[in-house]
Amino acid sequence: MIYILLPAFNEEASLHLLLEKISKIMNEHKYVYQVIVVDDGSADKTAEVLKQWSTRMPMEIITHTLNRGLGETARDAFERAAAITDKQDIIIRLDADNTHEPFYIPQMIEKINNGFDVVIASRFQPGGKMIGVNFYRAFISYCANLILKLFFPIKGIKEYSCGFRAYRAGAVQAAIKIFGNNFIDLKGMGFTGTVEKLIKFRMLGAKITEIPFILRYDQKKSPSKMVTSITTFGYLTLIIKYVYPWGDISKGWRKKISEYKKNRE
Repeated sequence: MIYILLPAFNEEASLHLLLEKISKIMNEHKYVYQVIVVDDGSADKTAEVLKQWSTRMPMEIITHTLNRGLGETARDAFERAAAITDKQDIIIRLDADNTHEPFYIPQMIEKINNGFDVVIASRFQPGGKMIGVNFYRAFISYCANLILKLFFPIKGIKEYSCGFRAYRAGAVQAAIKIFGNNFIDLKGMGFTGTVEKLIKFRMLGAKITEIPFILRYDQKKSPSKMVTSITTFGYLTLIIKYVYPWGDISKGWRKKISEYKKNRE
């Protein structure tokens, strides 16, 4: 079973296009799937679009009355998925703004089926790139990923900040069980939670890999929700929080992580 997570905020212009693509690729490959959308207090017609599509594809809609931000929205989506999945199911998270093309999903599923726990859609692998991103933003993104790789090295991984990923459900369930509400701790710091999740899976010793991916920012119809200054501060906070010798890693986490790794052997 494949579960597709979509955090959505004011995406009425993009959702029709994205959901049509998801429906097409999932039906072509005859995947059994469910979409879980968290509508984060949208003020446009996002709710109406989702209501229409819920009659055309398997979909669960979680609604935030007020806008809470990407961190809490993603956390709610992952917690819901973890509660209803089996360990060998696959969870795929992508953006709702039509910049992440669903045709990469079969490649990601194949990697999970070959034994990986996390598969990242990477702009920085050979064959990957960004379309429609201005030079300044592309440069900042490239530098941020280099810095994150310096402090949180994962062999073969170049992409830390893209949210388009596939996860083995069992790994997500383990992470939420171990870290609890701190699975995404820095919920109010922009897009920091995307990196934080990867750090947590790194701590668990998850098998992580990448596939090349083209970010289609030229297809984005809604305004960007990223506040660069807040996200940058969030990345610095992650470094302070999790990097030895100054990082504050809970002893309770260490014990649970050790037990988890032993059970996997």
